[in-house]
Amino acid sequence: MNKAELVSRVARDAKLSKTATENVLNAILDNIVKTVKKGQDVRLVDFGTFCVGRRKARRGVNPQTGKEITIPARKLPKFRPGRHFKKQVK
Repeated sequence: MNKAELVSRVARDAKLSKTATENVLNAILDNIVKTVKKGQDVRLVDFGTFCVGRRKARRGVNPQTGKEITIPARKLPKFRPGRHFKKQVK
């Protein structure tokens, strides 16, 4: 399912226009990104948690030269599904 299909289904189920539904979805996603970017978690009970993960620095190989390089540590977004969500997918 892509974003347009999700908007259509939610609009139909909530009896809203597609435009209004897309605006709400965009606002929700934007706020999740802004909050996680600040380093805070977004917890949606029974659905899951959006949070910041950390990847340690590690060694790698430059594929063009074959030389060993150090890949720096970095932050990345993570999602941990909630108990109810996991149960529904099983």
